[in-house]
Amino acid sequence: MYQKPGTVKVANLHKKFVAKGKEVPVLEDINLSVSPGEFVSVIGQSGCGKTTFLRLLASLETDYSGEILVDGKKINGPSLNRGVVFQDHRLLPWLTVEKNIGLGLKKLNGKDKKKIIQEHIDLVGLNGFENAHPSQLSGGMSQRAAIARALVNRPEILLLDEPLGALDALTRMYMHKEIERIWKAEAITMIMVTHDVEEAIYLSDKIVIMSSRPGTIRKIVPVQLPRPRDRASYDFQKLKDEVLAEFHLDADKLFSYAI
Repeated sequence: MYQKPGTVKVANLHKKFVAKGKEVPVLEDINLSVSPGEFVSVIGQSGCGKTTFLRLLASLETDYSGEILVDGKKINGPSLNRGVVFQDHRLLPWLTVEKNIGLGLKKLNGKDKKKIIQEHIDLVGLNGFENAHPSQLSGGMSQRAAIARALVNRPEILLLDEPLGALDALTRMYMHKEIERIWKAEAITMIMVTHDVEEAIYLSDKIVIMSSRPGTIRKIVPVQLPRPRDRASYDFQKLKDEVLAEFHLDADKLFSYAI
């Protein structure tokens, strides 16, 4: 059955690690559907398996049970159709911004390659920094270069693993607007792991709240606030309180087990 590009379906996903000869469950019975062009955030306490989940979507981890389907087909290793941005920008320090962004365009050369690279430099607002090296960029600029590198092959899905976690608060707020602008311009599916509830509400169409390990989906919260979103609005704060309440419930559960 045909699936529109950018469709993700996860069914009955289970993941375990082996530590000191014992199996440690990390994810249990994950079921999730993501529509084309949707922005989804996955949040949860440290150790709940959210990064592992993203790595499975990227095929950076391959040992699991259940199904992960992209556009109706089971994933089979990393693909240019799924771009990945990490918390650490991972730009190669000896290459310029232009050359870092063009790393994935091995099959292109000449004018076509240069045109595509420049389009993505323009997209992320790094005009004038084409020949700069990563050491000459701020944290936010480095992440924008990393996003451009992930988008240069025109993926259907962009996976973001706490991409703003290392930035200061003011730069993060600026980058929220930039990511939203890029998402709208590219019209692709984005799935982001974050520990920042406000960030998730500002950017997402829906928020997936994960329980403590072994990670399960505790609740899926739709975000139906108009864009651009106002952090100071009553509706924004009300939704933030609702999401935070789920974390308190999870903490209470853990505490009750401890005693």
